[in-house]
Amino acid sequence: MKKIGLTTTVPLEVLLAAGYTPIDLNNIFVVSKDYGKYIEKAERDGFPKSMCAWIKGIYGACIENGIEEVLGVTEGDCSNTKTLLEIFKKNNIKIHSFGYPHSHSLDDIKNELDKLMKYMDVSYEEVEYQRNRLNLIREKAKHIDNLTLEGKATGFENHILQLCFSDFDGNVDRYSDFLDEKIEEINKRVTDKKELKLGYLGIPPMQGDLHDYVETLDGRFIYNEVQREFAFPRAMNSKNIYEQYYDYTYTYDIDFRLDDIKKQIKERQLDAVIHYTQAFCHRAVEDIILKQELNIPILTIEGDKSNALDARTKLRIEAFLDMLKDKKRSEKINE
Repeated sequence: MKKIGLTTTVPLEVLLAAGYTPIDLNNIFVVSKDYGKYIEKAERDGFPKSMCAWIKGIYGACIENGIEEVLGVTEGDCSNTKTLLEIFKKNNIKIHSFGYPHSHSLDDIKNELDKLMKYMDVSYEEVEYQRNRLNLIREKAKHIDNLTLEGKATGFENHILQLCFSDFDGNVDRYSDFLDEKIEEINKRVTDKKELKLGYLGIPPMQGDLHDYVETLDGRFIYNEVQREFAFPRAMNSKNIYEQYYDYTYTYDIDFRLDDIKKQIKERQLDAVIHYTQAFCHRAVEDIILKQELNIPILTIEGDKSNALDARTKLRIEAFLDMLKDKKRSEKINE
């Protein structure tokens, strides 16, 4: 099967029906042991220091891994993607684009999906076949989410296993088998609940040690907002491909995202949330709205190029969680 690089989560069902193997360039970049080489490659080729590390990492991962074809999301994700696709084109990489309409209209998302299906020369029936196949596997992500709530799966497992649904780790059947093995392993564990139940908001972090560090402080992320959306937790409720991608919260306006965030905060009885922002990313401004709209303690942290937490951020997280534990213990005494 032909490989196609992705700049974010896209309708995989269309690509699979067209005979492609989707590869999320974000995942190649961030899980690499030598992830910095991708950023350096981009900066050597002229990308400015003051640009988001994710965009530079995606570029470097694509060029260094010989990806010859890319599908980029030009509406609903990173504002720099359109220019990135133009640069790929100048590097003789075949580019395709897809947009999540800002209107968040079912008719408009249907038009975008129909255009993509026509462009990829696949039928609605072929796409629906792939959708039903993938959604059976996506149900396993919900099982992992429940195991996190039970105190068996860690916050990092919740994060990384749902994150990989953006491309099914490059091989749908192999990832499905891996999930079966992982679920069996997690099920055998003794329950280990932490004192603080936390939510993670925002794009997946550059810092791979964030989730584990929080666990050393007796906290656990039992809700990873965007990662959970990558796994389409409500897919089985959708009648067709159009409804499924209409119901995907990440790429639409903040109010649509907030509805589900508020619901999850209440259902999971979270003690607080940590909002991750990426340096030089336009989404960082959403922090203002989150703090206005969410009636829960929020700590905002920022990442740039480093894939590990710095000492200052660790200290801020520790102080925030200590404050939450003191508050929680005080409330128990006064009950």
